[in-house]
Amino acid sequence: MIWSNRTMLIIVLLLCAADCGDSLAEDTALIDVADLRIRDPFVLTDIPNARYVMVASIGNRQRGAKGWECYTSKDLRHWQAPVTVFTPPAGFWADRDFWAPEIHAYRGKFYLFGTLSAERAKRGTQLFVADSPLGPFRAHTDGAATPHDWMALDGTLYVEDNQPWMVFCHEWVQIGDGTMDAVRLAADLSKPVGEPILLFRASDAPWCRPVQPGKYVTDGPCFYRLKTGPLLMLWSSFGERGYAVGVARSANGTVRGPWTQDRQPLYEGGGHCMIFQSLEGRPMLVLHGPNDSPKERARFFEVREEQDTVRLQAVGWQENHD
Repeated sequence: MIWSNRTMLIIVLLLCAADCGDSLAEDTALIDVADLRIRDPFVLTDIPNARYVMVASIGNRQRGAKGWECYTSKDLRHWQAPVTVFTPPAGFWADRDFWAPEIHAYRGKFYLFGTLSAERAKRGTQLFVADSPLGPFRAHTDGAATPHDWMALDGTLYVEDNQPWMVFCHEWVQIGDGTMDAVRLAADLSKPVGEPILLFRASDAPWCRPVQPGKYVTDGPCFYRLKTGPLLMLWSSFGERGYAVGVARSANGTVRGPWTQDRQPLYEGGGHCMIFQSLEGRPMLVLHGPNDSPKERARFFEVREEQDTVRLQAVGWQENHD
């Protein structure tokens, strides 16, 4: 078959249009982080697939929806539409909250820590397991792994000398002065082992202010060990300028502490942070800010160590974009 030059030109233009259309569709499908409403962001670096996985409550996007979903990204700025990774099956014990999800890689599997409650069951953190960070997740613990008679939330995984711990918040709504507590977990994370231990109270932090008379909040613990050895815990509460991130320090470098508090917050205007490693191996921090619905967005920072502490530097593209 012999084609004329005009026919060839038309074919080339059609192929180019198809390629451009595919690229446009692909770009259109991405969500800029500035347009993605999220509270309590948590990012898992999925090195084998060269991507980031950010887990969120479906309720952030669909009011009243129950469950968790994951966004994926190659650059932290542009995110694929979310994939649902857990919704409560028939007969599931919890029917509300679905807050503060975290996904941790541990011993070849992925564990989702999520905070839930029900009319006749107090708020607590339950663990779920899957073979992939994109689920589907199934219940791993028998209900909440936090004490069932406590109002508790924001459980996170911390592993020390091969011993897994869950660090979580005992809520101010139940005890007034919120606390940070830790409980050992079984090696397979299937249940708590022993009783929780008190790490510190919210009012121990000089920067912390009550949300009501005598009422102090603890939120969102995460850990970071400095290259020089000290163990830090970043956590959130309310200070002079609203929601903020503070720094606690373990005096002996272990999760048991004792813990002391920095006098000033690390960051004000947002909170509930966590620290992850970028695909290039650099420490990064993400939090939500501001703390006002529906304006909250994920904000990313580079973590820089200075002497015995950390400093935050907003990533350049987000600093300019905002």
